[in-house]
Amino acid sequence: MTRIHRIAATCLLGATALASAATFAQSDADGTAQGDLSVTIYNNGQSLVQDVRQLDIRSGRSTITFPDVSAMIRPETLSFNAGNTAIVEQNFDFDLLTPQKLMEKAVGQEVTLIRTNPATGAETLERAEVLSTVGGVVVRINGKIEVLRDDGLPVRVIFDEVPPNLRARPTLSVTLDSDRSGRRPASIRYLTPGLGWSSDYVALYDEQRGTVDMQGWVTLTNTTGTTFHAADTLLVAGNVNGGYSAPRRDLVEAGTETADRERLGDFYLYPIDERTTIANNQTKQVSFLDVQGVPARRVYSRVVGWLTSDSDPQNVSTAISFSSSREGGLGDALPAGTVRFYQRDSQGSPQFIGENNIGHTPMGSVLSLRTGDAFDVFMQAEVESRDRITAAEYRNAYRYRVIEDGEITRQVDVQRAVDYFRTTMRYTFTNAKPEPVEVELTQGGLDRGWWTRDFQVTSEDVAGEQLNAGTRLYRVTVPANGERVVRVTYQTKY
Repeated sequence: MTRIHRIAATCLLGATALASAATFAQSDADGTAQGDLSVTIYNNGQSLVQDVRQLDIRSGRSTITFPDVSAMIRPETLSFNAGNTAIVEQNFDFDLLTPQKLMEKAVGQEVTLIRTNPATGAETLERAEVLSTVGGVVVRINGKIEVLRDDGLPVRVIFDEVPPNLRARPTLSVTLDSDRSGRRPASIRYLTPGLGWSSDYVALYDEQRGTVDMQGWVTLTNTTGTTFHAADTLLVAGNVNGGYSAPRRDLVEAGTETADRERLGDFYLYPIDERTTIANNQTKQVSFLDVQGVPARRVYSRVVGWLTSDSDPQNVSTAISFSSSREGGLGDALPAGTVRFYQRDSQGSPQFIGENNIGHTPMGSVLSLRTGDAFDVFMQAEVESRDRITAAEYRNAYRYRVIEDGEITRQVDVQRAVDYFRTTMRYTFTNAKPEPVEVELTQGGLDRGWWTRDFQVTSEDVAGEQLNAGTRLYRVTVPANGERVVRVTYQTKY
């Protein structure tokens, strides 16, 4: 803590200062000047605040103040509207009334210091001129210069008045020109950072039944410096501004179902059912999803690259797979967030078994969320054999022509020698569980470019499924407390 922070923390306002602060705004019974408040919170850290207040506006030119706006308001985004009224000028006063600011604004002015004798409780009053607050508080008392020490002796500072450019609360002042006087609704609309929301999911997985119970929570945060009272709150799920999104690895199949939620352009809206107060420096959680008995299964998997040869057996990954579809799934579009999985032990107590993140997920999607490494299930990939099967064949790799002044002047056939290989991969699976498991093995790296896409699979112990040009999937059942070896032979040009 700096010197000025320590000194300013002991300051108290005098009666005159308190009276001045009270004139900053006309507040209602709950301590806020806000009116009918609506807050829309986006995923990108921006929020839209709409505030409708009942104000007495004079005819002609006048200045109206709007206390209790966000301390992080973006003034350039402000929109004002009131009947028979035009806006002339707007100012945002963000220099807030704090002990430190009071001391800084008092430089060159006199204040009253009250020192209390800790032994007798007697108070001594002295007038002092504040000379500086840089690195400490320097004052002049009776012609002598003194530095206020943080020596543990109680010191209070009484200010004669509140500086006119300090506000007790973040305040927007608007100069208006109205062609009539009277009370009417006046609305302001502005964007502000400092309000945020995120999604969290709690999933209870039942392996025996093959189901998952899912609860979804919205976490609201407010660091704007202002409390938003009884706000009609709307959450917008989607990547506004088209910002960068990290590659997804949780989505097995993208959904094609439209959720029963209001949409705004390319975004889904998640309204909070009741008006809520979002206090400054507060974290609030609100439920938005509660579904039981959704079909789910545990998935063991491993992805290996081309010619992978493990020196030791490797743990396979374990994941929980489920759907967000209307039939047989969660039945909703899912905002991006963290899913935490729990499973009951033999005593019936839920225990944490892993977590992972999801992106914005449309309804009807299939997700597989990795929760960790399997303790009992391993796989070792090895290159069992690799032989060159031809080196004499040649194939035209590409041809190009040189054209000058519209005529072909030279044609070149480029010959490329192509080596063919026969490769046998051996995949050894082990399972220490008392029940059989299915492991999804994905062999990657089969696509090296357009000239390699005619590779062949000449034999495979388990029927494979070609997912795309470069990957092939094998579903291998490994017996309980047992081992299984799977061999696949490929013929390739690499």
